[in-house]
Amino acid sequence: MTVTPDDPRYDYLGDRGCNRRLVSRPEVIHQVFTAQQTEQAVAESVAAGRRIAVRSGGHCLESLVDRPDVASLIDVSRLNSVYYDPEHAAFSIDSGAQLGDIYKQLYLGHGVVIPGGTCPTVGIAGYTQGGGFGALCREQGLIVDHLYGVEVVVVDGTGRTRTVLATREPDDPNRDLWWGHTGAGGGNFGVVTRFLFRSPDATGNDPQAALPTPPRSSLVATVRWSWDGMSEQGFTRLVDNHGAWHAEHSGVGSAYASLYSSLVLSSRAAGTLSLVAEMDGSSRNAAAMMDSYLDAVHAGVRAPRTVDKKTMPWITAVYSDLFGSVSLTDNRYKGKGAYLRRPYSAEQVATMYKHLADPSFAGRGAVNLLSYGGRINAVDPAATAVAQRDSILKVYTGAAWADPSRDEENIAWVRNIYREMHAATGGVPVPDETTDGSYINYPDIDLADPAWNTSGLPWQALYFKDNYARLQQVKAAYDPGDVFRHPLSVGLPD
Repeated sequence: MTVTPDDPRYDYLGDRGCNRRLVSRPEVIHQVFTAQQTEQAVAESVAAGRRIAVRSGGHCLESLVDRPDVASLIDVSRLNSVYYDPEHAAFSIDSGAQLGDIYKQLYLGHGVVIPGGTCPTVGIAGYTQGGGFGALCREQGLIVDHLYGVEVVVVDGTGRTRTVLATREPDDPNRDLWWGHTGAGGGNFGVVTRFLFRSPDATGNDPQAALPTPPRSSLVATVRWSWDGMSEQGFTRLVDNHGAWHAEHSGVGSAYASLYSSLVLSSRAAGTLSLVAEMDGSSRNAAAMMDSYLDAVHAGVRAPRTVDKKTMPWITAVYSDLFGSVSLTDNRYKGKGAYLRRPYSAEQVATMYKHLADPSFAGRGAVNLLSYGGRINAVDPAATAVAQRDSILKVYTGAAWADPSRDEENIAWVRNIYREMHAATGGVPVPDETTDGSYINYPDIDLADPAWNTSGLPWQALYFKDNYARLQQVKAAYDPGDVFRHPLSVGLPD
């Protein structure tokens, strides 16, 4: 179905992206309901010479989809079936499905789960292609570690479109195309119409054995500290404690593998700093282990805290929005990412405090420290396109706001805190002893701007490291005309 600007559906489909700071007015929007319609939409766009972008859940918070040069937007959100495919002994999930619907279909229908993210409205397509992570990943690995296959509409050097099914089987002639979809980000090689998920150690044709089983229950703790009672010494102790705990408990096989947390170090204007932690509530000594974690993080902080703990069915926790999803009101965003191999230094924590506590900044910025490691780090960096396989924390630094007149203020705040925290390495988290580059699902076009990245490393090395050369070969094989491109897409070989 082709929608043009004079169609009443155009405004909704065109403005469905979550970041209202970014808008575009494509000539046409192709709303597709089948894989065949997707291939037709690509063919029509190529024949007309229109620049293509693809939208699934709409959660891309950087200008990779909503761009003025995009003339053809392919919206796959109605392509959203979830079912077991006995031919491949894997679960087939269409590229427009959202995580919340997927969890319900897999869990209620078969008692299984993919180790995905914590925001139910995120679309499976961009999330998976970027190597997405979430609350179950320390115990089960990344979602791409369970990706068996991918069905993609590609365009050859003559402009001819075709649909390719690529799997991780060693003898699959299209295996490299599967590999390219395990961490390069969306919009690189074609339009995905469906994914196939099956754990690498699964055997037989029983759907209940194809993917991991989630916990029976989740133990959830929410801790809050008021900025009014937080000194710089207390802030430093909080961040240091949190980092030290993860340095000790993020190894492969850790007893704390089921524990995942988000420490949100909000700016003073937000009023509080918070920690949300979730772990397998049915595991042995879960309550004592959670208490031990919370006490370790709070030790010596001296600022008063409030603690709320509850146990609930795992599926209830999924839909409780424990970690906060995209805001419907503060819907203008700027964000940046980083991987941490070890905790931030004293200088970096001091810089963080300076910016977060700054009374002249009235916005709601934050540095969010997210648990990582565990089974994620049991995988070879070259096995998937996700090259960062020895980190203990993932970091999101960003701001959200509603008023367009405050764009410049908030963007400047995010850029400055990030650059100063990484001042010793050219303003970006270069792969070294402490940091290990950035996460493509936290896209940041500043990394490709020499005004903000003075490290001497190209942005590709920050996201993909040594895997980039292979990604370029996949690009040359399946998108030789560079039909699918954006500011952070994989480029053709020189």
